[in-house]
Amino acid sequence: MTRALDSKHRPAVSGTTRSLVVFLHGYGADGADLLGLADPLGPHLPDTAFAAPDAPERSTMNPMGFQWFPIPWIDGSSQETAEAGMIAAAGDLNAFLDKLLDDEGLTPAQMVLFGFSQGTMMALQVAPRRAEPVAGIVGFSGRLMVPDALEDEARVRPPVLLVHGDADEVVPPQSLPDAANALTGAGFEVYAHVMKGTGHGIAPDGLSVALAFMRDKLGYDQAD
Repeated sequence: MTRALDSKHRPAVSGTTRSLVVFLHGYGADGADLLGLADPLGPHLPDTAFAAPDAPERSTMNPMGFQWFPIPWIDGSSQETAEAGMIAAAGDLNAFLDKLLDDEGLTPAQMVLFGFSQGTMMALQVAPRRAEPVAGIVGFSGRLMVPDALEDEARVRPPVLLVHGDADEVVPPQSLPDAANALTGAGFEVYAHVMKGTGHGIAPDGLSVALAFMRDKLGYDQAD
């Protein structure tokens, strides 16, 4: 049985929703942590609504926040518990996305998944295994879990943008080329951007690259 995800939303600036960006937060955070990005992004994506669900579990390390699944090297959980948690969270997220698209009257091709850290792990786990491709995946400061399974398990191959700070002290910067190589090897179209001098966060240059990617994949006229 899937768990319903609480979510916060921002409407499209234009008042007409033709596409969606779904923010997937990092370990120990919540949906509100990323929803503020709708402020700088919204005017450049005027027909796009934003949604930011909370992960399904309270974080064991930060009870004020949430986690998509346990992380053994942070919370001392077992690898088996972490893997089972990720599979369960994937089911929860898929159910949330299906309902969101149905409520908005949109198709997966009109939706971008925008992840940060553990949220990127979720986006890269869920989107390739859905029945229909989303418009794109934006993954900041994350990693690709179980890369060896990707080629066999991928049902669709949406375009992917990976962004990482070269001074990330939480998720090693090497995670970007590792994920890019696995994704490319499995037939995905991959774009990458390294944020110079940036730690575990989202710098303005990275957000600008993400905006250009989303405008392109969501069909905005570049002259807008």
